Amino acid sequence: MNRIRVFGLTGGLGSGKSTVAAQLRRRGVPVIDADALAREVVAPGSPGLAEVVAAFGPELLRDGELDRARLAQVVFGDPLARQRLEAITHPRIQASRDARLAELEAAGEPLACYEVPLLFEKGLDASLRPVVVVSVPEAVQLERARRRDQASEAMVRARLDAQLPLADKVARADYVIDNTGALAATDAATDGVLAALCERLGVDASRYLALTPPQATGGGAGSDRFG
Repeated sequence: MNRIRVFGLTGGLGSGKSTVAAQLRRRGVPVIDADALAREVVAPGSPGLAEVVAAFGPELLRDGELDRARLAQVVFGDPLARQRLEAITHPRIQASRDARLAELEAAGEPLACYEVPLLFEKGLDASLRPVVVVSVPEAVQLERARRRDQASEAMVRARLDAQLPLADKVARADYVIDNTGALAATDAATDGVLAALCERLGVDASRYLALTPPQATGGGAGSDRFG
């Protein structure tokens, strides 16, 4: 059985990671979303949720589910609280990721993408090379994130300040996808990077690029554009 090759996908707030991930999925590349795993490991009734509640209090529960907005208020700006939370969730997220990759490898998948918002911040770049960064100017980040999250500029800037600047991520990337323009241009750029990744990793690109993928729904103003 051939070993699956895994590359990282990241960007900044509002840069458009989900847009690129959607095109990869349309091309047949399995994409594992770290944010989705983070939600799964604290799902209702899970050991992860029980441990978070034990650490931070039952007031974080709403109808049996984790109130993620309230938890964010607790840990945002408090490094010690964030470390406590990560000590609970990160090992579970990693175990879930590894299990998904093992399933994909057993199914004969040669390539997979791991989408991680804080890839560089968490030091995952060494194990997830090559790394693809989705990039837009900061002004575009601000505008898209404000519209998507219905948030004030101050709130968005605070979240941006908590991340490594996107320009720094671009400087450390193996491949960069510019998501500033039309959706079709981003999809074409994603296809180009996918072809380069396949060549670099020794994967047959025709598995993904020989057929025309289903058309993306929505346009430049859709919420999927901003992830």
